[in-house]
Amino acid sequence: MTERNELIEQRYKNLDKLKEAGINPFMESFSGIQSIGSLKNDYADGKKGRIAGRVMARREHGKSVFMDVKDFTGKLQVYFKKDIIGDAAFEVLKSLDIGDIIGVAGELFRTKTGEDTIKAEEYKVLSKSLLPLPEKWHGLKDVETRYRQRYVDLIVNDEAREKFKTRIELIRHIRETLDGKGFFEVETPMMHPIPGGAAGKPFKTHHEALDMDLYLRIAPEIYLKKLLVGGFEKVYEINRSFRNEGISTRHNPEFTMIEVYEAYSDCGGMMELTEEIVRSAAKKIMGSEKFTYQGKEVDLSVWKKVSFAELMEKNFGIRVDEPLDGWVKKLKAKGIEIEGDKVSKTQIINIVGELVEPGAETHPVFVVDMFKELSPLAKEKKDEPGLVDRFELYIGGMEVANAYSELNDPIDQRERFLEQAKADPDAMVDEDFVRALEYGMPPAGGLGIGIDRLAMIFTDSASIREVIMFPHMRPE
Repeated sequence: MTERNELIEQRYKNLDKLKEAGINPFMESFSGIQSIGSLKNDYADGKKGRIAGRVMARREHGKSVFMDVKDFTGKLQVYFKKDIIGDAAFEVLKSLDIGDIIGVAGELFRTKTGEDTIKAEEYKVLSKSLLPLPEKWHGLKDVETRYRQRYVDLIVNDEAREKFKTRIELIRHIRETLDGKGFFEVETPMMHPIPGGAAGKPFKTHHEALDMDLYLRIAPEIYLKKLLVGGFEKVYEINRSFRNEGISTRHNPEFTMIEVYEAYSDCGGMMELTEEIVRSAAKKIMGSEKFTYQGKEVDLSVWKKVSFAELMEKNFGIRVDEPLDGWVKKLKAKGIEIEGDKVSKTQIINIVGELVEPGAETHPVFVVDMFKELSPLAKEKKDEPGLVDRFELYIGGMEVANAYSELNDPIDQRERFLEQAKADPDAMVDEDFVRALEYGMPPAGGLGIGIDRLAMIFTDSASIREVIMFPHMRPE
């Protein structure tokens, strides 16, 4: 329990006064309410209304009290007059504090200054705030506290609340877009017997009844492609995935992705779908395809492509037909820090980001022609051995999506799993997935979009923690 100071002690005393008056604010209810936003939108003099929300300010004028009450949709002034609500109810108002939650019923009017107001005819105290809201919540010194106590941040910080509204609208729009195209939203397991579907270190757990180790998923890809085998030709999942890796302004151990799979499509089809989703979301949510992200203009009306293979050869002299162990010497010669004698896929992705970022600040950039060694689940390009039909999308200098033509050859897939296992002792061959492919999977395109990062761009947020309601933090 929070240590009591003088301000907190006074709130407990006010709670006692309410109880002495026969009011237990934690046992009350107030049904039939309307949102403040809808009530104000449909304003009419004398219209009756019922609202509920948090007291954010109060002003006393003799036998009258004004309070600002706020809900998720807006703020409304409440006018309490002693002659209307009666002596006893008016006396109870003295025990209310900023942060308390109340319900009010009455009629609307506008003050001489033009402020929408509800004249209280009755009210109830619905919850008592025993801790005072912070007067000054903003500023760098409070950033960590804002993340730890997001519930308080959302009460007092309108900007934070608007960012999460934008995130919610973004997910809603993506869902509506895919549903409108005939995709089915599905759910797949979050605990996997074999980690797979993406590069990343998994979280490990143990199932007692089955006496087996399981892994929190790093991606839902394998299960979604099994559904393609089973005849679900257009599926998507808005999923929580987990990576047991570092925390930064762009990484959180628990994050949200949307993965989409469409039979008889390919990487090109996923490219078109990605552009449609992002452009339409920007127009609907922000009202424009042009906006500013971290001080730099982003224009979604122009989409560009760059070749990963060409970038690697131009910048590092690395060709697609070179073995992986030959990359290290050339990368080190260019000042890239690499531990040991191997380069990880994560390092390569970071290198790509650094090469692409300058060009991705203004226009979205598709990075195509990825190396086969970095894409164990992607289909190889017909006329370009060693390259796969895959893209990574960068917007505002940040990777936000990844897609490819899915590998559906079970023989090739098994060989790639075996090669991966040779290079990585923790990698495992997913025999059940190979067996699924042996039954026949139609050619397909697969797409993954990082919801958190796209929300960062749409809300002009520098850190991923600004768009995750409860980001993971070190212990206090």
